[in-house]
Amino acid sequence: MCRDGHCESHVNIFEPEAGGDGEANGSLGRRRLLAAGVAGAAAITLAPVSFAEAADSTTAGAPPKTGEETRVITGLLPTGVADFVYLPVEVPRGVQKIAVSYSYDKPAVPSGTPGNSCDIGVFDERGIELGGRGFRGWSGGFRTSFEISNSEATPGYLPGPVGRGTWHIVLGPYQVAPQGLNYRVQVTLTYGEPGPAAVRNFPPRRAKGRGRAWYRGDCHLHTVHSDGKRQPAEVAAGARAAGLDFMVSTDHNTSSSHGVWGQYADSELLIITGEEVTTRNGHWLALGLEPGEWIDWRYRNRDDAFPRFARQVRRSGGIVVPAHMYCAYVASQWKFGFEDTDATEVWTGPWTYDDEHAISTWDQKIGEAVRSGGHWVPAMGNSDAHSEPQVIGMPHNVVLADDLATDSIMDGIRAGRSYIAETSAVQLTFTVSGDARQAGIGETLKVSADAPVDVRLDVKGVPNGTVRFITDEGQMHQESVGASGEGTVIWRTTASLAAYVRAEVRHPMADGTPGQGNTMGAALMFGPMAALTNPVFLKKTGR
Repeated sequence: MCRDGHCESHVNIFEPEAGGDGEANGSLGRRRLLAAGVAGAAAITLAPVSFAEAADSTTAGAPPKTGEETRVITGLLPTGVADFVYLPVEVPRGVQKIAVSYSYDKPAVPSGTPGNSCDIGVFDERGIELGGRGFRGWSGGFRTSFEISNSEATPGYLPGPVGRGTWHIVLGPYQVAPQGLNYRVQVTLTYGEPGPAAVRNFPPRRAKGRGRAWYRGDCHLHTVHSDGKRQPAEVAAGARAAGLDFMVSTDHNTSSSHGVWGQYADSELLIITGEEVTTRNGHWLALGLEPGEWIDWRYRNRDDAFPRFARQVRRSGGIVVPAHMYCAYVASQWKFGFEDTDATEVWTGPWTYDDEHAISTWDQKIGEAVRSGGHWVPAMGNSDAHSEPQVIGMPHNVVLADDLATDSIMDGIRAGRSYIAETSAVQLTFTVSGDARQAGIGETLKVSADAPVDVRLDVKGVPNGTVRFITDEGQMHQESVGASGEGTVIWRTTASLAAYVRAEVRHPMADGTPGQGNTMGAALMFGPMAALTNPVFLKKTGR
């Protein structure tokens, strides 16, 4: 039914109404599975929505079409539907802006059963090929509408020409209630001349720096360009307030914020471009991307696409980092393994039980690397701050880098030359020495098997904190510092007894006691983390 340029069609993809608009525009018989283009990801494409006939109805020599046209598409997605549902939109010539809004029902569900949740994004006329050039934006479930024109776009979306051809609105129903998910999508095209091209202001890849030094940075931050509530200006201000030297922008599944960061970077704050890639089998951070680069997320572990996109990140000089691997939210648990990763996030925001699990898994992976002689995965900690009261920079990484520059910071993290600190008040110096040699965080000390090795940690900023030294055997030494939060702890071992040593600094337990990591019981063994180092490795040399 159409009235004043506004048309409505009903598309029920599993129960079409015979003879009605639903049958004409897309029914079970006409929908098709995507056999290619999305690399095996479960996807469905609906029948196209066309504006072309109305747009091309003008006679030769008539003035260009102006005004707006709207189409409304409704349908039902059953439980068990594909990961992605593509709605093709045939966009004619002369379109100045495309605007999309959507909604879906949220019926009551039994306790513990996921209810309806559906994401949205869009690809332009260049297509929906996995990793292709057609990506124009994603807002997940954070927004109910978006607009794109040559001059501007809703945060999360990329401004640029609204070209003639088949655009695809993509619905991502990642939770569907037992009753199914009834959706409504409204598409409005505005005709007219395109405005001036949007100006992109990418951040520089180097700040002033102090040469080779320890630099502090939070590598997991969100803005209004995905599901954060902070503007980019607020995030940059928060990074400065936290005493950080660098920060990484990691909005979900989009590069749209990259083009605004240039105005907020300066000689004192390096802003690095990145993305949080949110697949159905876990989230990962693509850090150090070339400004404007986008990484696809439309795959699962079984699709074997993750290694391809990990390689894409590395070609840009960036690094691949699994995020919050034990997060309890749907689709957040890490399933891709660690073979194609450069580091892993083991501490995300305020310390909780899932961080304890992540530390245990990471420590196990260090042991596997020692046994095999293969790649070990350094640890990272980030705030994942989205909005108040989440604190930017709690925790953050302290990285030994040759310069305050994107490439140097990525090199330092990749090499494991870093520790994690709860706040900028926490300072650590961690070394091991023996046979007249010394090694620091992320390095290897080569010593004879029985030579005494002194492990030393200098700590500041953790009142009544407890230092733990952990090797491939587990916790081997524990000692507390005083109320000043400053102290030095030294412990002796040998390369025959320890393949690596790492340090933790914990806050006191809730009852004020230091806790004891070598006991078992119903209570927690130790208090929340204040700081955590990457390991120093001990390698035995011949006599």
